[in-house]
Amino acid sequence: MSWPTRLREDARAIFDVAVAEVDPGPLVQAALERAEHDLSECTRVELISVGKACAGMAQGADEALLDSATAGLAFGPRGTALASPYWYTVYEGGHPVPDEAGLEGASAVYHVARSLDANDCLVLLISGGTSALLTLPPDGIELEDVRVVTERLLEAGASIEELNTVRKHIDRLKGGRLARVAAPARVIALVLSDVVGDPLDVIGSGPVSPDPTTFADAIAVLERHGGIGTYPERVRAHLEAGRAGRAPESPEPGDPIFERVVTTLIGGNGLAAEAARVAAEARGYRTELLTTTKVGESREVGEELAELGRRMQSGALESATPACAIMAGETTVTVTGSGKGGRNQEVALGAAPGLAGTEGVLVASIGTDGIDGPTDAAGALADGQTVARASTHDLDPAISLADNDAYRFFSALDDLIVTGPTGTNVMDLMLVLVTTEEALRAMEEAEAAADVEDGTASEP
Repeated sequence: MSWPTRLREDARAIFDVAVAEVDPGPLVQAALERAEHDLSECTRVELISVGKACAGMAQGADEALLDSATAGLAFGPRGTALASPYWYTVYEGGHPVPDEAGLEGASAVYHVARSLDANDCLVLLISGGTSALLTLPPDGIELEDVRVVTERLLEAGASIEELNTVRKHIDRLKGGRLARVAAPARVIALVLSDVVGDPLDVIGSGPVSPDPTTFADAIAVLERHGGIGTYPERVRAHLEAGRAGRAPESPEPGDPIFERVVTTLIGGNGLAAEAARVAAEARGYRTELLTTTKVGESREVGEELAELGRRMQSGALESATPACAIMAGETTVTVTGSGKGGRNQEVALGAAPGLAGTEGVLVASIGTDGIDGPTDAAGALADGQTVARASTHDLDPAISLADNDAYRFFSALDDLIVTGPTGTNVMDLMLVLVTTEEALRAMEEAEAAADVEDGTASEP
């Protein structure tokens, strides 16, 4: 088997193991079956599952709480909520930009929470995508205003912390406001993190978590990204009113409404990255998990990964041992072109020029949710042959990068990684795989010997 084929197969296999490790169903079931989450004294138990992992999280809750649950609501990006338990009411909406369909789901969440009293319990399951879905603008702001703000901040390369700081101050559910609506009911929130560092107030815009940010902080974000005067007038007016004290701030740490709220982080990219490390080791690689908090401009991260791969190749040539470096996190794309792609595809495209002509090195960047930007791909991969192969299609990585057109570039090479929605979301996984011809032969000989030992070798 050639090294490009072997490295591609191994990258995909490692990714599949990592995603399986963060299957949300078992994580939710295990959390809810713990003694501290006894719900036997609750008059009503309402289940609300929101985000890209809503179906799997709902299934886990179904397994754990079917006998005590009163009703369930699953709310995910279009096409992701349909596998929820049959007795859940299903809503779907737009992501990452909210839409009219999503308003219906957000309104349903609001009304369920408002109907609870002190003897009731809300089990809230939160995963990536919740911020866009739970969009319920306050009086004076229209959905289109929120859409414009979201699109502009995304295109400007705003961090998720910055984006959610603004979202929390132009909404009726985010930034702890859902906890205010549900009070005085008991709230159990289980969170699958899609944010670097796992800050509970940022994941899903913290609907039941205290909010340390303010209206002034939201205004500062808009000033940094184009100036507040470039954003919709109704948004500006609302934020200015809040800064002046004429609109209520989101509830802060120490607010009494959080006394009956218990929030538990049930999983994040650390689980996926460690599973990737173990999977790579099992496939014969010397592995190193470098970080689970990788951030930065996508193309620059790609350049960094290519340089890392070249350094690793030097070590592999000396030791004849294949190697795998793993990073996890979430990069950002500052959009300046009119092409199509996502942050993972742009990481791979950024790596391609630095790998040109290098034998035995592959860089793969993959979204654990299976969705990379507005595309049907989860990510892409690049190796030392990418640039040469692209030239036969009249494609230049520099031109494609300038137009943010990674999707068309890798589609032509059949180097997109397409998984479909995975039902989970713990950010992105970046792999650098390195081998040599000698190491490749050694791996294949070891695997053949193992097959003979366990009786699975093919007859000649």
